Amino acid sequence: MSITLTDQDKLTLRTAGWGAVSLMSAAGAAGSAHKAATEASIALTSATGLVGHVLAKAPKGVKYGKTVAALADQVLPALTASMSLLQQQAPEEADNFRRTVIVAIEAAGQPQKGAPSPTMTEMARKITEALDAA
Repeated sequence: MSITLTDQDKLTLRTAGWGAVSLMSAAGAAGSAHKAATEASIALTSATGLVGHVLAKAPKGVKYGKTVAALADQVLPALTASMSLLQQQAPEEADNFRRTVIVAIEAAGQPQKGAPSPTMTEMARKITEALDAA
């Protein structure tokens, strides 16, 4: 099956995927936000298929919110919109996108010592809910 994504579709997918990384990084700011973002970014850029081609580069020119709440207001709806778009056009790519984002947030949530923080666990739950809302 061939799927063609518009530039806006690609921007939505990138905003969702890379925004999820930013949310996890912000939630882990008390620990190592840089390490969380690095681990999650590696997961995104390791994706395959159509999703991998789209997520291979971060979105350019996106102005993310300056607070976690403002960032979540942008990213969580973009996650749901991305899943809806892909489910309509290429269900197998919707599954690929969901798995890729889940791997990224799991990578970001890996603690250096002990269990993940409650904040990161809650952010991961919100991201997963947004993915499943479509």
